Amino acid sequence: MLIKIKCIDEDKPGKKWAKVFNRTWPYYRAWYLQEGFTSRPGYLSCKNALDEYMPELSLMYDQICELAGGGDVTSRYLSMWNPPAFMSGCTQVAWTKNTPALIRNYDYNPKWFEGVMLKSNWLQPVMGVGDCNWGLLDGMNGSGLCASLNFGGRNVVGEGFGIPLVIRYLLETCENVEDAIRVLERIPVHMAYNVMLMDRNGEYATLFLGPDRKPGLITKQACTNHQEDIEWPEYARQTQTIERQKAAEEYLNDKKMDLDSICRKFLQPPLHQFDVKKSFGTLYSAAWFPETGEAKLFWKGKELNQKFEEFNEQQITVQITKQAESLIY
Repeated sequence: MLIKIKCIDEDKPGKKWAKVFNRTWPYYRAWYLQEGFTSRPGYLSCKNALDEYMPELSLMYDQICELAGGGDVTSRYLSMWNPPAFMSGCTQVAWTKNTPALIRNYDYNPKWFEGVMLKSNWLQPVMGVGDCNWGLLDGMNGSGLCASLNFGGRNVVGEGFGIPLVIRYLLETCENVEDAIRVLERIPVHMAYNVMLMDRNGEYATLFLGPDRKPGLITKQACTNHQEDIEWPEYARQTQTIERQKAAEEYLNDKKMDLDSICRKFLQPPLHQFDVKKSFGTLYSAAWFPETGEAKLFWKGKELNQKFEEFNEQQITVQITKQAESLIY
C-alpha cells in the first residue's frame, strides 16, 4: 500500500489549494454527507459559529469557500462545525533534551489521508500536514509554536468544531503555548481529542478536550489515545493505547535515549502499528523542531525534511505496508 505526500508552498489559498480541493472533494463530500444532507448544520449556523469562535479566519473562510465553488454543502463542510465523527490513533511526545521537539506518529486509514504538507502565510507563516482541506493534523508556525492532535479514546460526540480546523486556527493566531491554551479552553470541539503543544521557549503542554467537559491541562510528556482514564475499553485494547503510553514514558525516562534513538522507537512496535486487514495504522512519523523552524517526516529508510526558509515543493511516495510487514506484523 502506497501513500503520497505532496509539499505545496502557497502563501494564500489559490490555484494550488483549489487543485487539492478538487481532487479530494468527492471523498470528503461522501464522508460529510454519510448520514444524510439534513444531518449536518445549515450554512448560517456554520458561518455564525466560525465568526463567533474564530473571527480571525472569517475572511479566509469566505475566500476558500469561493475558491471551492461557493456551494452550500461545500461551505458547510469547510466550516468544520459539527462534522461527522472520526477517530484516529496516534502517539505524541514532548522531547525536551538538548534539541526540543514534538514527535508523533499519525495513525489512520490511508484511504482517507489527504497527503499534503502545506506551507502558507495566511495570518502568519504556518506549515503542517493537511486534513479536511484547510485543517491540520500537526504543524508549526513562524513564531515557533508546534501543535499536533490525537483521538482521546472517548465515545462521545457533541456540538463543536472538527479538531483539524482548531489546530489550524491556533497556529494562525498564537505565538506560544500559553496563547494556545487560552484558545483551546474557549473553542468547543465535537469529539474527544488530545492536543500536544510545544513552543520555541521549550514550554510544552497537553490538553484533553471533549464536547461534554472543560479542557483538562496536563504536563505529561507522552500522550496516546486515552485521557485520565480508559473510558472505551474495546477501543483501548484495539489501539494498545496503554502499551504505547507506557513505552513512550519509558523511552522519555531512559537517560541513554537521544533524539535519533527515540525517533527510531517511533518506527517500532508498540508505537508504530499497522493492521493490514483493517487498513489502519501509522501513516507517517513526524518531528517538529520549534527552535529552528524545521520539520521532519520519516519512515523506515526515508525522510522528508522541510524548514520555513527553504521549503521545497516536491512529492514523495512511501510503501507503508511493506514497512509495516518488516516491523514484525
